Amino acid sequence: MALYPSVLELIGNTPLVDISALSPNPSARISLKLEGQNPGGSVKDRVALSMVERAEAAGVLVPGQPGQILMEPSSGNTGIGLALVCRVKGYHLKVVMPTNVSIERRQLLELWGAEIIESPGSEGSNGAVRMAQRLAGEHPGWVFLYQYGNLANPRAHYEGTGPEILRDCPGITHFVAGLGTSGTLLGVGRFLREKLGAGVQIWAVEPPSGEMVDGLRNLDDGYIPPIFEELGGAELLDRKTVVRPRESIEWTRRLADEGVFAGLSTGAAVAGAIKCAASLAPGVEASIVVVSADGGWKYLSTGAWTDDLDEVTERAKGIIYF
Repeated sequence: MALYPSVLELIGNTPLVDISALSPNPSARISLKLEGQNPGGSVKDRVALSMVERAEAAGVLVPGQPGQILMEPSSGNTGIGLALVCRVKGYHLKVVMPTNVSIERRQLLELWGAEIIESPGSEGSNGAVRMAQRLAGEHPGWVFLYQYGNLANPRAHYEGTGPEILRDCPGITHFVAGLGTSGTLLGVGRFLREKLGAGVQIWAVEPPSGEMVDGLRNLDDGYIPPIFEELGGAELLDRKTVVRPRESIEWTRRLADEGVFAGLSTGAAVAGAIKCAASLAPGVEASIVVVSADGGWKYLSTGAWTDDLDEVTERAKGIIYF
């Protein structure tokens, strides 16, 4: 077993696991990429490290120089990933976060030494973005990496996640991921499209307009990430499929039956992959890869695996868990 000089070098090279037992189509194989295996516990570790390293390469951040402050809006995993990277590298991080995030999120940010700036919970993640943009204007000395508009976000997946998927599943025909900042879909999707052309389809999973599924967004709700527009996300995607909050919880539980302990956004993404498999013509062979954004540890307070399904679904409307 290799010896790594830093925990940051453990980011990436996450495993794929076969979950075809859940597929409704015997001709469609489904594989799940376990991003919860990253040291900070989510796919956002890749983005956090990529953004910080690009800022260092550009001279925006100077390793070892005291007093440098980063600021980022996040309702969860990006903030946690950045907090980990900043703790290791010695930067101070301020995270703009809605008041109604889960207790696990706050605890992890505090554990890694991040400072939390609260935004109104009623405004959700979009409100946190607006507050962060205002604060960036008021404090020009703060480094605002802004995952929604930072090309280092999709680049992390173009250079890392995408090549890993093609290496481990060369026969991939469909890639399915949740639509959040859009970085995963843009980075992996562009890489696979360049390598496989029309031989691979790119599917996005989103909640219905006006409803909340942890970690995902519907672009019709008023905010389109700048990177999605800049990199032609609408043209890249072959299809968007809608998954409701209850479905995300149901499929999170189904994954536990297969021994996979994953977060609620993974349940939504898997629900999308199930719909993808079911839509295929009889006898058409397919290999579907879906991204599991994080593990289930940060979702225990939801009661997603133990409480009444209706109660969990209702509770998720008022608390941001991702």
